[in-house]
Amino acid sequence: MTTLVMKFGGTSVGDADAHAQAADVALEQAKQWDRLIIVVSAMSGVTDALTEGALTAAGGDDQTYRATVAALRVRHYRAVDELLDPNGERTRLLAAVDEYLDDFATFCRSVGVLGEVTPRAMDAITSLGERINARILAALLRQRGGRSEAVDATDLIITDDQFQNAVPLIDKTRARVVQRLSPMLEENVIPIVTGFIGSTRDGVTTTLGRGGSDYSAAILGDCLDADEVWIWSDVDGVMTADPRIVPDAKSLPVLSYNEVSELAYFGAKVVHPRAIRPVVERGIPLWVKNTFNPTDLGTRIDHEAEAAPGTVKAVTAIQGLSLVNVEGRGMMGVPGIAARTFAAVASQGASVLMITQASSEQSISFLIATRAAEPVINAIEEEMALELARKDIERVWAMDDVVIVTAVGSGLRATPGVAARIFGALARAEINVIAVAQGSSECGISLAVAAEDAAHAVQQIHEDVIVRAG
Repeated sequence: MTTLVMKFGGTSVGDADAHAQAADVALEQAKQWDRLIIVVSAMSGVTDALTEGALTAAGGDDQTYRATVAALRVRHYRAVDELLDPNGERTRLLAAVDEYLDDFATFCRSVGVLGEVTPRAMDAITSLGERINARILAALLRQRGGRSEAVDATDLIITDDQFQNAVPLIDKTRARVVQRLSPMLEENVIPIVTGFIGSTRDGVTTTLGRGGSDYSAAILGDCLDADEVWIWSDVDGVMTADPRIVPDAKSLPVLSYNEVSELAYFGAKVVHPRAIRPVVERGIPLWVKNTFNPTDLGTRIDHEAEAAPGTVKAVTAIQGLSLVNVEGRGMMGVPGIAARTFAAVASQGASVLMITQASSEQSISFLIATRAAEPVINAIEEEMALELARKDIERVWAMDDVVIVTAVGSGLRATPGVAARIFGALARAEINVIAVAQGSSECGISLAVAAEDAAHAVQQIHEDVIVRAG
């Protein structure tokens, strides 16, 4: 018995036309597979709008969330009116839209009174977009003759209580998924599952972090022993670069799990980084496809890497970073400095994206999100107060407006001269490299450059190292 899990991202279900296209894809695949499960995101931009409404309400602004309610009502009403027959489910679905948006307004009034929005409240608020969209797509499939039902992932994915970035409890989730979805699948019902969300063991709504709908699909694929997981977006698979930066970027037919993990971690927006883990552990092929060009094969992500002529397959960038530097000649040969530094970073909940340290041990440099730089520096200075007083550490400071540019390809591990070509490309463009790192996977070389040089760096590496080498 064959099983396919498909996830439609926000642009793939962003309006009536996109919903109609997604329904075409779903009904076509339902003919090809014994069991089909669909995961949906909110319409593109909806989660951001809900977040902004909640945050401004907490700050005492009672106008923004009201405007958001009005705008989202118009947007969802328009989609429902265009998609559904007035003699069918339209009235009931419009009432559901009203109910969820009324819930949003109630939440915002509450956080306005409290003057803050807790992570738990934010999870409840930002889950509403997926709940609405799942019901729209399920109703559309039913209207077209399919058997379909919207399912809230709060009934399926059980997580810890780390609100805003919850971690699934896989054994409990697997038991719940099998219990809830298997009877539906045996009856040839297509479940339309809300992406991005789950719930604690006590039933409190959680979210899996931004982009978590990919993760939701991979979790369901794991729990249902799926043969494949397909991620539908608005591009033809994983690209050699961001097409907004490099207009002639091409889609890649095959990537390994390691390669796509490296790309996802360093800024590629197609696949959520954590989505890789469940499919890797189960050996489930993952496909990235274009909803608006469904005949294109897209990109297959699997265990085995496929060699590329230029050894570098793609280049990506992650922005909004600061390079934090801990410097001092008194650090040389002193055990524990690095451990204490990164313990201080961890105490602020900051994620380190890249680390470099000279062999002289006179400095440690690492990249983190700019928003975390000030509290991290304060934490390090507090931890190293004695060393700073003795001048063993001379200063802790940050360079803002830094971007990590990463060249990715499995051929990096065994091909001489790749780094030379990358640095040569940047030298010809007169781009200064601030820091360099290569991970143990040897699938990527990461370079820190000034934000103003980032786009040019990506373009230059793509042209000189990927296009010409290919």
